[in-house]
Amino acid sequence: MKKVSKLILLSSGGTGGHVFPAIALAKDLLSRGYRVHFVTESRGQKYLQNIEGIEVHVIKSGTLGSGVLGKIKGLTSLGLGILQAGKLIDRLQPSIVVGFGGYPSFPGVYVAQKRKIPTIIHEQNAILGKANVMLASKADRIALSMKRGDGLDEVDSVRSIVTGNPVREEVSELYNKPYPALETDGPLNIFIVGGSLGAKVFSDVLPSALSQLSAAYKARLNIVQQCREEDIEKVRTQYADAGIKAKLGVFFDNVPEILQTSHLIIARSGASTVAEVTTAGRPAIFVPYPYHADQQQKINAEAVVDAGGAWMMSQNGFTEEALLARLETFLQNPETLFRAAEASRECGKPDAARRLGNLVTAIASGWDKEANKRFDLTQGHD
Repeated sequence: MKKVSKLILLSSGGTGGHVFPAIALAKDLLSRGYRVHFVTESRGQKYLQNIEGIEVHVIKSGTLGSGVLGKIKGLTSLGLGILQAGKLIDRLQPSIVVGFGGYPSFPGVYVAQKRKIPTIIHEQNAILGKANVMLASKADRIALSMKRGDGLDEVDSVRSIVTGNPVREEVSELYNKPYPALETDGPLNIFIVGGSLGAKVFSDVLPSALSQLSAAYKARLNIVQQCREEDIEKVRTQYADAGIKAKLGVFFDNVPEILQTSHLIIARSGASTVAEVTTAGRPAIFVPYPYHADQQQKINAEAVVDAGGAWMMSQNGFTEEALLARLETFLQNPETLFRAAEASRECGKPDAARRLGNLVTAIASGWDKEANKRFDLTQGHD
């Protein structure tokens, strides 16, 4: 009788920042011969269409909203999600459950811990999210994208390992490809991306700033920009009036292809964006989302900025004048971008999916039985 391969259940929030690293791990696990199932909320389904070999399950989830009614609604949805996750896990009997943060990831990992099934949680940001904070004390291993693991208790930190944040295979392949040729009077390809929903500040500031460049500089620009649906026509008109070549979209499904030809990225600094930009080895201007209470995007960007691979501009400081001065410097001194590209690449972890896959394998195979000790397999503890 043919032996049935072990089943790994991945439990993830519904945003791209949670789902994309989980997909990267799923592909690594499939290549090792595991069966992989995925549990998430309804938002996550759009990212998981047409991915061969992964079975997707959708459960209820909810955040604890403001006010009494908001909290009651959130707790009710979370309770339903836990019941649904319980039935799913009892049916699937996974060897291990891996959580990727976000409230929708909580039910699957929580139930697994109650059932004494091994669990790993993965944190994309420098600061642990609320769901992972609640799950950390019972997790067998805690995989971190960065050496910082703010929010992790010291007693739990001994079970942590820096794996990096898994990126799509098409992005990891860019790690060993050279930075695109950049001449003093040649084209400058700029990719502007604002996260899964876009960023209004980029639509407000960038077209106006770039239109103030000299005609010679504007002729050198090739812009690819993600815009919100409500901003896209206004931005398109501004670029056309300025004579700047621009391709706009609400969503781009060929990000690795765009990254490969980009000389500069202007972006929010969500964890997945930072991971992809550094793995590709591209210099960036990061404009962190300013409204997170813990300033997680600012902290995500700091390591790359400190290494010389990026520049950070606060949203308040992201003015036409400040941006114009910086871009003129790049146009006049392209070697600045070339040096920053190599510094950015030094921050990348193209093998993060493999590292996390090794961790899953070690626990699923029973090789990592002493979770109170630091992880010491071949990839080491960073």
